[in-house]
Amino acid sequence: MELDDDRMCFVCGQDNLGGLRLEFSLDRENKSLSADFTPARTWQGYKGIVHGGIISTVLDEAMTKLAYSLGMNAVTGKLTVRFKRPLMVGERVRVTGRILKESGRTVEAGAVVVKDDGTVVAEAEGLLVKIK
Repeated sequence: MELDDDRMCFVCGQDNLGGLRLEFSLDRENKSLSADFTPARTWQGYKGIVHGGIISTVLDEAMTKLAYSLGMNAVTGKLTVRFKRPLMVGERVRVTGRILKESGRTVEAGAVVVKDDGTVVAEAEGLLVKIK
Protein backbone atom coordinates (compact mmCIF):
# COMPACT_ATOMS: atom_id res chain seq x y z
CA MET A 1 0.00 0.00 0.00
CA GLU A 2 1.34 3.43 -0.91
CA LEU A 3 0.37 6.47 1.13
CA ASP A 4 -0.47 9.52 -1.00
CA ASP A 5 -1.08 13.15 -0.01
CA ASP A 6 -4.03 14.59 -1.97
CA ARG A 7 -4.11 17.79 0.16
CA MET A 8 -7.38 16.71 1.85
CA CYS A 9 -5.94 15.53 5.19
CA PHE A 10 -8.15 16.70 8.06
CA VAL A 11 -5.19 18.26 9.90
CA CYS A 12 -2.80 19.53 7.23
CA GLY A 13 -4.75 19.40 3.96
CA GLN A 14 -4.74 22.89 2.52
CA ASP A 15 -7.59 21.94 0.14
CA ASN A 16 -9.80 20.62 2.97
CA LEU A 17 -11.99 23.60 3.83
CA GLY A 18 -13.56 21.66 6.73
CA GLY A 19 -10.20 20.69 8.20
CA LEU A 20 -7.70 22.36 10.50
CA ARG A 21 -5.36 23.33 7.61
CA LEU A 22 -2.20 23.49 9.75
CA GLU A 23 1.01 24.40 7.91
CA PHE A 24 3.95 22.34 9.15
CA SER A 25 7.65 23.18 8.81
CA LEU A 26 10.13 20.33 8.46
CA ASP A 27 13.58 20.33 10.10
CA ARG A 28 15.16 17.41 8.27
CA GLU A 29 18.48 17.65 10.14
CA ASN A 30 16.85 17.30 13.59
CA LYS A 31 14.12 14.94 12.35
CA SER A 32 11.41 17.24 13.65
CA LEU A 33 8.36 19.01 12.32
CA SER A 34 6.29 21.82 13.82
CA ALA A 35 3.30 24.07 13.26
CA ASP A 36 1.89 27.07 15.09
CA PHE A 37 -1.86 27.37 15.44
CA THR A 38 -4.57 29.15 17.34
CA PRO A 39 -7.57 26.89 17.99
CA ALA A 40 -10.96 28.25 17.01
CA ARG A 41 -14.19 27.97 18.97
CA THR A 42 -15.39 25.30 16.53
CA TRP A 43 -12.72 22.99 18.05
CA GLN A 44 -14.02 23.25 21.63
CA GLY A 45 -15.45 20.54 23.84
CA TYR A 46 -16.62 22.29 26.99
CA LYS A 47 -17.20 26.02 26.65
CA GLY A 48 -13.94 27.78 25.83
CA ILE A 49 -11.78 24.64 26.16
CA VAL A 50 -10.29 22.92 23.11
CA HIS A 51 -11.53 19.33 22.71
CA GLY A 52 -8.97 16.71 23.76
CA GLY A 53 -9.68 14.73 20.60
CA ILE A 54 -8.49 17.67 18.50
CA ILE A 55 -5.30 17.94 20.56
CA SER A 56 -4.72 14.17 20.19
CA THR A 57 -5.30 14.39 16.45
CA VAL A 58 -2.80 17.24 16.07
CA LEU A 59 -0.18 15.33 18.10
CA ASP A 60 -0.72 12.21 15.99
CA GLU A 61 -0.40 14.22 12.78
CA ALA A 62 2.88 15.81 13.89
CA MET A 63 4.40 12.35 14.25
CA THR A 64 2.97 10.64 11.18
CA LYS A 65 3.44 13.62 8.85
CA LEU A 66 7.04 13.85 9.99
CA ALA A 67 7.64 10.19 9.19
CA TYR A 68 5.96 10.65 5.78
CA SER A 69 8.01 13.79 5.08
CA LEU A 70 11.19 11.84 5.82
CA GLY A 71 10.22 9.13 3.33
CA MET A 72 8.83 6.59 5.77
CA ASN A 73 5.62 4.93 4.62
CA ALA A 74 4.23 4.55 8.17
CA VAL A 75 0.93 4.69 10.05
CA THR A 76 0.09 4.94 13.75
CA GLY A 77 0.08 1.59 15.54
CA LYS A 78 -0.13 2.97 19.06
CA LEU A 79 -0.75 6.46 20.43
CA THR A 80 -0.41 7.49 24.07
CA VAL A 81 -1.41 11.03 25.02
CA ARG A 82 -0.87 12.76 28.35
CA PHE A 83 -2.84 15.94 28.94
CA LYS A 84 -1.02 18.37 31.25
CA ARG A 85 -3.04 21.61 31.12
CA PRO A 86 -6.22 22.77 29.39
CA LEU A 87 -5.91 24.59 26.10
CA MET A 88 -8.29 27.49 25.80
CA VAL A 89 -9.89 28.60 22.56
CA GLY A 90 -7.83 31.42 21.06
CA GLU A 91 -4.55 30.49 22.80
CA ARG A 92 -1.71 30.21 20.31
CA VAL A 93 0.37 27.02 20.59
CA ARG A 94 3.05 25.11 18.72
CA VAL A 95 2.92 21.39 18.05
CA THR A 96 6.25 19.67 17.43
CA GLY A 97 6.85 16.08 16.41
CA ARG A 98 10.17 14.20 16.63
CA ILE A 99 11.48 10.85 15.51
CA LEU A 100 13.04 9.17 18.54
CA LYS A 101 14.11 5.79 17.17
CA GLU A 102 13.81 3.84 13.94
CA SER A 103 14.20 0.09 13.98
CA GLY A 104 13.15 -2.36 11.29
CA ARG A 105 9.44 -1.95 10.63
CA THR A 106 8.74 0.41 13.54
CA VAL A 107 9.38 4.05 14.32
CA GLU A 108 9.14 5.52 17.80
CA ALA A 109 8.06 9.15 17.76
CA GLY A 110 7.07 11.86 20.20
CA ALA A 111 5.10 15.08 19.99
CA VAL A 112 4.26 17.98 22.26
CA VAL A 113 1.84 20.93 22.25
CA VAL A 114 3.29 23.99 23.99
CA LYS A 115 1.81 27.43 24.68
CA ASP A 116 3.76 30.56 23.76
CA ASP A 117 4.78 30.97 27.42
CA GLY A 118 6.37 27.49 27.44
CA THR A 119 3.55 25.70 29.26
CA VAL A 120 3.14 22.12 28.04
CA VAL A 121 -0.48 21.38 27.15
CA ALA A 122 -0.08 17.74 26.10
CA GLU A 123 2.56 15.18 25.18
CA ALA A 124 2.32 12.07 23.05
CA GLU A 125 4.31 8.99 22.29
CA GLY A 126 3.62 7.03 19.15
CA LEU A 127 4.65 3.71 17.74
CA LEU A 128 4.47 3.98 13.98
CA VAL A 129 4.44 0.90 11.78
CA LYS A 130 6.00 0.94 8.34
CA ILE A 131 3.72 -0.57 5.74
CA LYS A 132 4.68 -2.19 2.49
